Amino acid sequence: MTRRLSLRARATLVGTLLFTGVLVIGSMLLLSTLESRLTASSDQLSRTRLADLLDLAGTGDLQPVLRNIDDNGMAQVVGPSGEVLAATPNLAGRAAVAQETAGAAPRVRTFDAPDDQEIETYRVWHATGTGPDGTVTVYVGSSLESVAEASAALRRALTIGVPILALALGLVIWLLLGRALGRLDRIRAEVDRVSAENLHARVAGDGVDDEVGRLAATMNAMLGRLDASAQLQRDFVADVSHDLQSPLATQRVALELALARPDHIDTARLRADVLGPTTDMERLVRDLLVLASIDADTAVRPAPVDLDEVVLEEATRARVGVELRIRTDQVSAAPAHADPDDVRRIVRNLLENAVAHAATEVVLIVEVDDDEARLDVCDDGPGIPADQRERVFERFHRAEAARPRGAGSGLGLPIARGLAERNEGHLDLVDRPSGAHFRLRLPTVPARARAAESDAGAAPWPP
Repeated sequence: MTRRLSLRARATLVGTLLFTGVLVIGSMLLLSTLESRLTASSDQLSRTRLADLLDLAGTGDLQPVLRNIDDNGMAQVVGPSGEVLAATPNLAGRAAVAQETAGAAPRVRTFDAPDDQEIETYRVWHATGTGPDGTVTVYVGSSLESVAEASAALRRALTIGVPILALALGLVIWLLLGRALGRLDRIRAEVDRVSAENLHARVAGDGVDDEVGRLAATMNAMLGRLDASAQLQRDFVADVSHDLQSPLATQRVALELALARPDHIDTARLRADVLGPTTDMERLVRDLLVLASIDADTAVRPAPVDLDEVVLEEATRARVGVELRIRTDQVSAAPAHADPDDVRRIVRNLLENAVAHAATEVVLIVEVDDDEARLDVCDDGPGIPADQRERVFERFHRAEAARPRGAGSGLGLPIARGLAERNEGHLDLVDRPSGAHFRLRLPTVPARARAAESDAGAAPWPP
């Protein structure tokens, strides 16, 4: 495994390098700006003095020694024959710095001119004008040494300051990241200690409402969901074991009695004691397989299905062997678009639940409402207490006091809701003064099939 720098080190290194790059670029721009501003200021002063000297030369008031130029500057006025008419003290007694006719418009060039015992480079502006004895040429400039010295001083300061600032920033990034990543590492260590045996453990937050604090809260919420899911799974296994234990015990007792008295076997009773519990176990296993397919989010194959026909068929089946009145006079046409097997299983579970609770009758209502096929299943039983209205959709939940015809596995309603949601429908419990009222809503053909077929370029259903 390739060893890499830690996240803290990499982030510090990258941040420091980026900041250093920005500082270097900024320093270069600062140096360039300083040099251009100093040069522009010197040029403006030189051009102003150039204009003044041209005026003095034109009026004949020019003095041989020019005193209004600072120590970093130079000026010289040259006559028509190349003689020096006036000059600053640093050029006194020296020949003309150049022999050029620049014209009336000022022009600039660089000259090397003596300054005391050394030669300096000057940025010189020059132009011609008219004097008492003819055309004169005026040269005014400033030494580039001052600009170079100012730039060098700033460069030295930046050479020292930029590394110091970069190191200081790197230290700050290192410390801040250490604090933040230290909190993250504590969260990681605490989560790493969580196992299936202690899902109740939680991450200790530090009370800071920032990204790390919210991460700790999110981890606690996730651990809470895992804990609840594990508890639900344990309860599920316990419920399944309990529901399988009774029929298995019944079968075992029946077989042991038959084996103990083989000459006096009651075939009819043995068949009832063995096959009856087997039927219950088969139904429970089928229900568990359906729940497994719902949990696995198995893809469904929706197709046009007449909800009213399914309801009428299941109502006919439910009437067999019961004395209840199952009313279907309010069942009207309601085309839906869902998996036909899922729809039939939902309707059957709702009817069996209603029959198990009803006192005298069950009312079925089927209609189309707001582009949805709707089935209402109502019974006149004891109803469902307010605190049980969502729990009835929990797996293996049984309201024992409200089941006069025997308690089932407690999976009928959870399966019905799961299948409805898998087909993009809804199953809810509607408030009612007495009895229970379940409402199933499934997408209709116009809501789903026509849109899909229209996108595919097919003819809409039904024609």
